[in-house]
Amino acid sequence: MLLQDKVVVVSGIGPGLGRAIAVQCARAGADVVVASRTESRLLEVAEEIKGLGRRALPVPTDIDDEAAVANLVAAAQAEFGRVDALVNNAFAMPPMADLAQVDLDQLRAAFETNVLAALRMTRSFAPALAESNGSVVMINSAVLRHSRRPFGPYKMAKTSLLAMAQSLATELGPQGIRVNSVAPGYIWAENLKMYFDYLAQKRGITPEEVYADTAKTLDLRKLPEPDEIADAVVFLASPMARAITGQCLDVNCGEYHH
Repeated sequence: MLLQDKVVVVSGIGPGLGRAIAVQCARAGADVVVASRTESRLLEVAEEIKGLGRRALPVPTDIDDEAAVANLVAAAQAEFGRVDALVNNAFAMPPMADLAQVDLDQLRAAFETNVLAALRMTRSFAPALAESNGSVVMINSAVLRHSRRPFGPYKMAKTSLLAMAQSLATELGPQGIRVNSVAPGYIWAENLKMYFDYLAQKRGITPEEVYADTAKTLDLRKLPEPDEIADAVVFLASPMARAITGQCLDVNCGEYHH
């Protein structure tokens, strides 16, 4: 119960990693504030958290909107009176294009959600986190570790998010706030499963063969699952990581070494 009676705010609640982070925090003993644009999904995850015996507060939130984020902070404080950890998981897919040709407006829009909104969330929750000697966890990506085409815009956004997290660790550390990052590799959830189904049809093989071909390039011969990535988030948000800040923990089953 690493997060016993803590309050954790998780943005970007979806059917994969966002849900897993929220649920694993609850399993670790936390009450959870769940935020995303889709209210129906929030309600589903909130019920799952309540089924684990923890409290859940669903707050529909557009993190690109200053007023919506202010409302999220106020709602969390009104319901629980404290915030111990913030997990910035919200994500907008950057355009997949070479940097020499990418549409700059599309790139700018990706930065708004993936970088600036995470900064907005962290700044907004900083006063509450300072009161609890709290923690921020940024969800990053293994795209940090390669420069394959056409991932340039994706890497730009996530590298900026990492630099921001490191700088925030220095700025907020004197207030007792830790800021760390988790960089998943493959995430064996619905989106990747659908992609592997597509690749299987394209190649004339089974999805299981696509999985095996991919997994054999990883040290552990398996792809990370959402709960496994979420466990790393729980650790960094917990007192077990009380002397860790400004770090990026890769969770990729050995795809890259860092």
